[in-house]
Amino acid sequence: MKNILEPKTQIDKKRQLFSNNDLKKLIIPLLVEQVLMLLVGLIDTLMVSYAGEAAVSGVSLVNQINSIFIAVFTALASGGAVVISQYIGRKDQANGVQTAGQLVMVSAGVSIVITVLILLLRKPLLSVLFGNVEAAVMDACLTYLFITALSFPMLAIYNSCSSILRSMSKTKVTMIVSMVMNVINIIGNYIGIFVLRAGVAGVAIPSLISRIVAAILMLIACSNKSYTVYVRLKDVFAFRKALVGRIIHIAVPSGIESALLDVSKVALSSIIAMFGTTQIAANGVAQSFWSLAALFSIVMGPVFITVIGRCVGAGDYEAAEYYMKKLLRVAYMGCIIWDTVFFAVTPLVLKLYSLSDEAVHLVIILCFIHNFFNAIFHPSGFVLSNGLRAAGDVKYTMVTSIFASVICRVALSFVFGIWMNMGVIGVALAMACDWGIRAVLIRLRYRMGRWKEFQVI
Repeated sequence: MKNILEPKTQIDKKRQLFSNNDLKKLIIPLLVEQVLMLLVGLIDTLMVSYAGEAAVSGVSLVNQINSIFIAVFTALASGGAVVISQYIGRKDQANGVQTAGQLVMVSAGVSIVITVLILLLRKPLLSVLFGNVEAAVMDACLTYLFITALSFPMLAIYNSCSSILRSMSKTKVTMIVSMVMNVINIIGNYIGIFVLRAGVAGVAIPSLISRIVAAILMLIACSNKSYTVYVRLKDVFAFRKALVGRIIHIAVPSGIESALLDVSKVALSSIIAMFGTTQIAANGVAQSFWSLAALFSIVMGPVFITVIGRCVGAGDYEAAEYYMKKLLRVAYMGCIIWDTVFFAVTPLVLKLYSLSDEAVHLVIILCFIHNFFNAIFHPSGFVLSNGLRAAGDVKYTMVTSIFASVICRVALSFVFGIWMNMGVIGVALAMACDWGIRAVLIRLRYRMGRWKEFQVI
């Protein structure tokens, strides 16, 4: 196994910033954390269904809006993670500590502005987006959006602190805090829905409470001065233009990329809605399976940012290339095993669903397409791109993503799904083409070495 994962070109042991054991300690807690979050999400959805159809509809619609703002917080956290990782690699603790404080400040500031705007404009916003829904659903939307918007500053702080800890490979801390947050959320939902029968508020308030607790725990953890990088109150309330500029330089392209991806998903949803109830239901079930099957490659993204960011910060591009190859091998092996296992259990899990034979058959086909091409293309197209971002090559990854997803995927979904009458199978094949195009373009960029020419700090 070790021989398979090790690149042919080795570097001196003294320059290997991460041993195999270090990589395990970085990857495994992240994987556990993501699995728990997905499982909790499934439990949440199940419990929300007991609050009534209006509540389910309201939560579902508002979550489409919330996902856009959450993407903004994630982009800011990723930008901070790149900068902090590079300062750690350079052994520049002073700037690393200051950047941590600036990341918390920027994340909190942006989230407060978004929260205020949502609270002031939530009625006209929801009227424009979902004006045709029933009155009960609109009331649920207004309640859920109001309460969840109040939690945005806490969620932004949680994300920023999580990225700080991951930059130092403290993923076990983020895993434990995530577990606490999710347990509070599940218990709170149970009380709110089954004991207090508070409807949508019974779902939203536990989310608010759990995010407040998680943000406080994260701030306490990040304030530990024994860490290489930590958060100081004076840095949070001091504006340092240069450091903020470096965070924004990485965050803005990632934010634009995420926003346009959400737009393309809306376009794809409108296409899928044309294919009839059976295909819509099969696609919805398949997507819930996809999110779990793609988990390993998603987890490897932050790992690349931490490891490559430190190597680039140390100015050791040979070490960065060594870890690019090694981590890519880990990503491929992990994805192949993970996707194979989840496809094998798919037919068994489908027995728990009340679906027609036609829908079950369609779900299995969709899962095969997803898992097969995920194992082939996802590590190069998505995971490796995080390595380029960690080196500061953010505009190329943004343009590649927009071209592959927004243009190619949507266009090919029309061609395969509608023109060639392949339905949701055609849309899934268009998704595979998106990944393939992205994988080729990212691999070419990596091999050209242009990612070595950028300077973040």
